Amino acid sequence: MRSSGKSRNKNRNNGRRPNPGNVINRVFDSAGPEGKVRGTPQQIIEKYQSLAHDSQLSGDRVSAENFQQHSEHYARLLLEAQKEIAEKAAAQESAAEESGSNKEKTQNDNYETKVLSDVPSLKEQKAKISLEQNIDRA
Repeated sequence: MRSSGKSRNKNRNNGRRPNPGNVINRVFDSAGPEGKVRGTPQQIIEKYQSLAHDSQLSGDRVSAENFQQHSEHYARLLLEAQKEIAEKAAAQESAAEESGSNKEKTQNDNYETKVLSDVPSLKEQKAKISLEQNIDRA
């Protein structure tokens, strides 16, 4: 027995759209006017452009326009996916540069700390040398 209807929906997306993943390499089934066209967005674009060209040569302007619109749809999908990939790459690159500059800054800070930590020992060495020089003069 179930106590509530929410338990059935536990493993669902909770109203969120599923992430389609890598659209560029994803295989689509397009139900176009001439039947199904299957392939990656680039392959589907080329197929619909070929069909549009053939329809135009045969004088059927309406089906040529229809194929051209199908082609444009997949071209928009492909362009959007490429923009997302470019944005992600730019974000990763800027994050890498930022972490690299932070790493460099940390190394410089560590060097300065090391140099400053040597100051008391340098003062002691200077004091010893000056004492030795005073002893040698006397």
